[in-house]
Amino acid sequence: MSTSPAPAPYVEPWLRGTHGDVLAVGRAVLHAFDLALDDLTKWAQGLTDAEVHAEPLGLTAISYHLKHIARSTDRLLSYAEGRQITAEQLAAMKGEPGGEETLAELLAEVEAAFSDAAERVRVLATADFNTFRGVGRKQLPTSIGGALIHVADHTQRHVGQVVTTAKVLRALRI
Repeated sequence: MSTSPAPAPYVEPWLRGTHGDVLAVGRAVLHAFDLALDDLTKWAQGLTDAEVHAEPLGLTAISYHLKHIARSTDRLLSYAEGRQITAEQLAAMKGEPGGEETLAELLAEVEAAFSDAAERVRVLATADFNTFRGVGRKQLPTSIGGALIHVADHTQRHVGQVVTTAKVLRALRI
């Protein structure tokens, strides 16, 4: 009888030695995106499309969080780049609640957003992180570094909501 080797232990992205060509702040943002994809894939696996749109116990639907992660990443990086959000980005933001996308479509949107974001982060990682950036119509003050750190933090917050909601959905199946 042959035995399979034990699966390799999980190594978090920041310990994988990846993105070494990017300065530390940008690398940390890229690792946050990698970790987000790992967690979203793991915790969304096995959920039905109906479950992804459900609001168990009043929790916000996973579908909203997935769309918001992808689209807010784009918006926050626009601010980091010194631009305001476009009419298209604003329309996409208004379309975050609701919808009938499949889990596969939602995860693909996140992956595409992170792929695009990675190139933008690589460019921003070479900038002076203290350079002023204004956010929104009121031009609330931040910096390139502040916007980069926030996009990583914001992503992880919403990933946490996905994980929590997925756990509740699984518990309700029992």
